[in-house]
Amino acid sequence: MIFIKNTAQTKEILNETEFINKFKSRTINPMEAYGQILLIAMPAFFVLVLFEKFWGIWKGNDTVPLNDMIASLSSGITNVTKDVLGLSIAVISYSWLFEKFSFFQIEATWLVYVIAFFALDFAGYWTHRIAHEYNIFWNNHIVHHSSEEFNLACALRQSISSIVKIFAIFLIPAAILGVPPQVIGIVAPLHLFAQFWYHTRHIGRMGFLEKIIVTPSHHRVHHAINPEYLDKNYGQIFIFWDRWFGTYQEEKDEIPAVYGVTRPVQTWNPIKINFMHLWLLIKDAWRAEKWSDKLKIWFMPLGWRPADVAKKYPVSKIEDVYHFDKYNPSLTKGMLIWSFGQLIALLLLLSYLFGNLADIGAPGIFYYGGFVFLTVYAYTELMDRNPNAWAWEVLKAVYAMYFVLTSGDWFGLNKFLPGSVYIFVGYLVVSALLSIWFSFKKEKLQLAN
Repeated sequence: MIFIKNTAQTKEILNETEFINKFKSRTINPMEAYGQILLIAMPAFFVLVLFEKFWGIWKGNDTVPLNDMIASLSSGITNVTKDVLGLSIAVISYSWLFEKFSFFQIEATWLVYVIAFFALDFAGYWTHRIAHEYNIFWNNHIVHHSSEEFNLACALRQSISSIVKIFAIFLIPAAILGVPPQVIGIVAPLHLFAQFWYHTRHIGRMGFLEKIIVTPSHHRVHHAINPEYLDKNYGQIFIFWDRWFGTYQEEKDEIPAVYGVTRPVQTWNPIKINFMHLWLLIKDAWRAEKWSDKLKIWFMPLGWRPADVAKKYPVSKIEDVYHFDKYNPSLTKGMLIWSFGQLIALLLLLSYLFGNLADIGAPGIFYYGGFVFLTVYAYTELMDRNPNAWAWEVLKAVYAMYFVLTSGDWFGLNKFLPGSVYIFVGYLVVSALLSIWFSFKKEKLQLAN
C-alpha cells in the first residue's frame, strides 16, 4: 500500500494500480513540457533584450531600435507558438533512427550528454549551411537574417515556415553511437537557447575562445552582407566546424559588418517574411519558359533565377552594402508606444496559453494560436503603415469575440482570473478603435504631404 499526504494533512490510502493511474494521468506530454520551459525562457529573454537596449543607451550606442525589437520579438512569438502547437513534420524522427541504426545500448551518463551536445552541433552546422546554400531551404531561414540590425532581439527571429524538418538525418552518427532519444530531447533545447547570447555588438573579441566556440565576433560576420563575409561561420556553438570545412571568416576592423539580406524584406511583418522567398520561387517557376528551369530553380544555389525570368522580372537587390537606406517607415511616437503595448499584451496572453495547454485542450489551443498569429499580423501591418492594417485588427477582434460570445469566456481565462474576460473584451475594442484611428490619421498625413 502507498500513503500520500494531501494538502489538508490527511492520509489517503491508494492501492498501487490506482496510484500508477493517477501518476500517468498527470504525466506532462512534450508539448506541455516545452510550454512550461517557455514560461521561464520568454521573460528571461525579454529582460535580456531590454537590458541590451538600456545598456546601449547608457553607453551611447543603442543597437536596438524599438521598431526592430518589436518585429523581432513578434517573430519569436510566432515561432514558439508554432512549435508548442506541434505544427511541423519531421521527415525522419530521431527515435526511428535510434531503433534502426544503434549498434550499442548505453546508459545516459554525463559523457553521453556531452556526445549528444557535439552531435547536435555537428547536425546544426550542416543544416544551417544547407539553408544558406540552396534556394528551397533558404525560405526557412530568411527571417533570422531579415533584420538590418544585429542585437539579442534578432536572435529570436525564428521560422514558422519550416514545416518539414530534415534535422534528424544529420544525427545518424549519434544514433549509431547509441545516444538515447531522451538524452537528445533534453540537450536539444539547451543547445538552442545557448545560441542566444552571441547576437550582440557590445562584446568584442574573446581571446582564445575565438578558436573554440562561436562568439559575437564570429556571428557578426555570419549576419553580415559584405561580400567578404557572405556565407561564412555557420557554426552554432563550436567554431571549429567552420575551420575544418572551409567556411571560417574572421571579423576585420577595416570591414565593418553591414546586416540584413541582399534582397531587403522591406516589412516588419514576420509572417510575410517567412514566406516571401517561397513565393518568389513559386512565381519564378511559373514564369520560366523551360520545364527544366521550373524544376531546377528549387535545388540551385541560393539566389539563382532562370535567365529569362530574371531579365523580365527583376527584383530589388543591394549592390552597394555601404550605401542603402534601411527599412524605417515613419511612425509617430503614439503608434510606436501602442505597438509595444500590443506586444506586451500578447506576451501575457501567450503566457496564459502555455501555462494552460492541458486545460484548454484541442482544438481550443489551435484556435488560440490563430488569434496569436492574427494579432502579430495586425499590429506589424500597422507598423508598416499599411492603409489596410485596421481591417486586420477588426478581423482579430471579430475572431476573438466569436469565442467569447459563444462560450462566455476566453478559453477559461475568466475562471483563472475572475473578471479578466471583461478586460480582454475592452482590450479588443480599444485595439480596433486605435488601429482605425492610426490608419486614417496616417492617410490624412500622406494627403497633406
